[in-house]
Amino acid sequence: MVPIGQLSSELFTLPRGFDVTCLDVFRYQQAHNALYRDFIAGIRLDPQKLSHVSEIPFLPVEFFKSHRILSEGMGTDLVFSSSGTTGTFTSKHYVADRKLYETSFREAFTRFYGNITDYCVLALLPSYLEREGSSLIYMARDLISASAHPDSGFYLHNLEELHRCLLRQEASGQKTLLLGVSFALLDFADAHPMELKHTLIMETGGMKGKRKELVREELHAYLCARLGVKTIHSEYGMTELLSQAYSQGNGIFQCPPWMKVVARDTNDALSKAPDGKTGGINVIDLANLYSCSFIATQDLGRVNKDGSFEILGRFDNSDIRGCNLLLA
Repeated sequence: MVPIGQLSSELFTLPRGFDVTCLDVFRYQQAHNALYRDFIAGIRLDPQKLSHVSEIPFLPVEFFKSHRILSEGMGTDLVFSSSGTTGTFTSKHYVADRKLYETSFREAFTRFYGNITDYCVLALLPSYLEREGSSLIYMARDLISASAHPDSGFYLHNLEELHRCLLRQEASGQKTLLLGVSFALLDFADAHPMELKHTLIMETGGMKGKRKELVREELHAYLCARLGVKTIHSEYGMTELLSQAYSQGNGIFQCPPWMKVVARDTNDALSKAPDGKTGGINVIDLANLYSCSFIATQDLGRVNKDGSFEILGRFDNSDIRGCNLLLA
C-alpha cells in the first residue's frame, strides 16, 4: 500500500494518473474506514478482487447523517454540516485536514477562472451565513480574503449596498464574481435590474424554501434578462464533498482532475448508467481522503462521454433507497 503521506501529496497533481491514485485511495479507505469496510462487506464485494476503478462501490450519502465517517486514528480539524429543516437529520462531514479542502477549492477555482486576485468577490449567501458549519461559507471567506480587493465581502439582506458596490465595480471595469444562493439572486434581480458587463454571476443552487422552485433554465433566463449577462455560472458541491465542479453556462458541469462523476442505473444502484442516460449521480472526490472518496448522491443527472455532466433533479425517498443498499 502506498504510504499515506505520499498519497496525500499526489491527490491534486496525480503524477501516476487518476485511475492508479483512485485505486490507492480505495485501498486506503477500505483498510482504515470501518463504516466503508462494513458497507463493502454488506454488498458482498471482495476488495482483494477489485482491479479497476469502475468496480469501486459508492457509499450512500445518507450515512453522513448517521455516522462519523473518518479514517481510524484520525482527529478532526473541521466539521462541516448541511442545512436542514426542523426535525430532520443533517449531514456532518468530519474533516481531518483542512489543507486538503483549501487546496481543492483554491486549485479548482484557479483552473476554471484564473487568479483570484483579479476579482472583487461578492458573496450573497444569507441562508448559509445564518447558520454554523457551512463549507460554502468557509470557501467564500477564503476567496474573499485571497482576492485582497477592498470591496470584497459578504452580503446578508443589504441588497441596496450590494447594488451600489456593483455599480462601482462596473464603472471602474473591475472584474467581479457575484456568488449567490438562487433565492437571494432572484431577490436582488427583482429589486435592482442592471446591465452587468464585468460581473460573473455564479449560483450555488437552492431556494431553501424561500421562493417557488424554478427549473434551471427558468432561473438562468430570468437572471440573464434582469442583470444583463449572457450566461449564469454554477457551482456543484455539497457538505459531504471537499471538491467542486463548475458550470460556465448552460448547466454543463466540468470537474477538476481529482474529481469524477459517473451515473448509476436508477433501478440497480450497483450498475453504471450508459453515457448520456439519466441516472443517479455518483461522485469520486479524491480530496475526501480521510472520510470517503466514493459517494452515491441523491441527485439525478446525465454524464456525457467527455466526463461533463448535468443535474436534472433529485431522487424521491432517497434516504430509504440509499440505506437499503446495506441489506443487499
